[in-house]
Amino acid sequence: MIIREATLDDLINIAGLHAQSWRDNYHPVLSADYLNDKVFSEREAVWTQRLTSPESNQLVLVAELGTTFCGFICVLGANHPKYGTIIDNLHVKVGGKGQGTGSRLLAAAASWSMANYSDHDLYLEVLECNNNAIGFYEAKGAKNLATAYWHTPCDNKVKEFIYSWGRPDNLAQNLTKSVL
Repeated sequence: MIIREATLDDLINIAGLHAQSWRDNYHPVLSADYLNDKVFSEREAVWTQRLTSPESNQLVLVAELGTTFCGFICVLGANHPKYGTIIDNLHVKVGGKGQGTGSRLLAAAASWSMANYSDHDLYLEVLECNNNAIGFYEAKGAKNLATAYWHTPCDNKVKEFIYSWGRPDNLAQNLTKSVL
């Protein structure tokens, strides 16, 4: 498996996976109209912006097995004054789950965070309805620090949790332990 920085050539794969992941996991909280008719174009617009005009604190990586796109991660360094660097997105294709893709992407994000934002904690936000993601992050050592609310593109207010590993090296150590 190869982990590399995303390019504009990855736009359709990233936007497509992001939209499909939302369809698969967020149908309890996002409208059918949004998920069926709007999510892909909205995600495509987000990723066009991120890949053509990236923020200076942004890292987007893709995972490939051979030439097959398997998943991606987006990290924003020093994103929040209290919680630190955010893993803003981590999505793995359904067929690639359980193969170590998510762990490899997290390891790359932790390494980048240690090199560039080592004095900031590493966190993410996960929706309450996404039990599979919660289980994955907890298995990787993340701790639930707080509850917040996401204002969805459908004008819903949805409960989410803020999970953190503390400093990025804690995530790296937990990933090493889970491989052993």
